[in-house]
Amino acid sequence: MVLPKIFRLKGYKCFNYLYKRGKRYYGKSMVLRVVLPKESLLNNSKMQKIESIVKFAISISNKVSKKAVYRNKLRRSFHDHLRVKLMGVKQKSWALLSLKPESSNKSLDFLLKECDELLLKAGLTRL
Repeated sequence: MVLPKIFRLKGYKCFNYLYKRGKRYYGKSMVLRVVLPKESLLNNSKMQKIESIVKFAISISNKVSKKAVYRNKLRRSFHDHLRVKLMGVKQKSWALLSLKPESSNKSLDFLLKECDELLLKAGLTRL
């Protein structure tokens, strides 16, 4: 199941803002960037009126795998995992999870566990 629409982050301006201003949390196979939201960058006016919550994006490059099927499978797995993890979070923030090329030879369980550690380190979730 995918991440609900209110939790998704879209638009190149939001991504540029995250890359420039975001605080980085590094893992062995991924990087988490977190920043306080700038609501004026959102494209849709409806999205600005919704109560501010964590908005999330996942970036998986061709360097992780040349096969789109594998990249989409990873993305769906992370969306499903984050949907469960972020439901109770009331914190205002935007986050971008980028997988490094080294993640291609790691198991999905290892990647999800590392994602949990980075979310905890960033203060987006609790134990």
